[in-house]
Amino acid sequence: MDQTKLQALIERNEIIDVFNRYAVGVDRRDRDLYRSCFCDEIGVQVGDGVSKNCPADEWVEQAFRALSGFQATQHIITNHMVELDGDRARGSAYLQARHFGPESMLTVHGCYENDLVRSEDIWRIRKLRLAIISGGSR
Repeated sequence: MDQTKLQALIERNEIIDVFNRYAVGVDRRDRDLYRSCFCDEIGVQVGDGVSKNCPADEWVEQAFRALSGFQATQHIITNHMVELDGDRARGSAYLQARHFGPESMLTVHGCYENDLVRSEDIWRIRKLRLAIISGGSR
């Protein structure tokens, strides 16, 4: 295998690892692991909401506050597609997220379209977009 293909596989794996750290960080309530996924300033758009720029620390706190009412969560992120362009990339993946409450469960299905940048040999999300396909509780 030539070096260019090998490097592309390594970078693709590193970007998929960002998605995995994102899911595991949220589900384990590990703020440091979750925060490691982001640049210091990020763009965020969830669902049909307005895209906003904010400090990553603010986003992390908001996300953990929103999940604090659930006993547990399980984020499953699959079907990764990665487009590399030097130190920039776009990563997309499907999401199934289950949020377990005391007497109910909320499931969200969606698709991430994230823009990532590499700095200091580490890939991080600079723009997080989550299109919500469906969501409901039972």
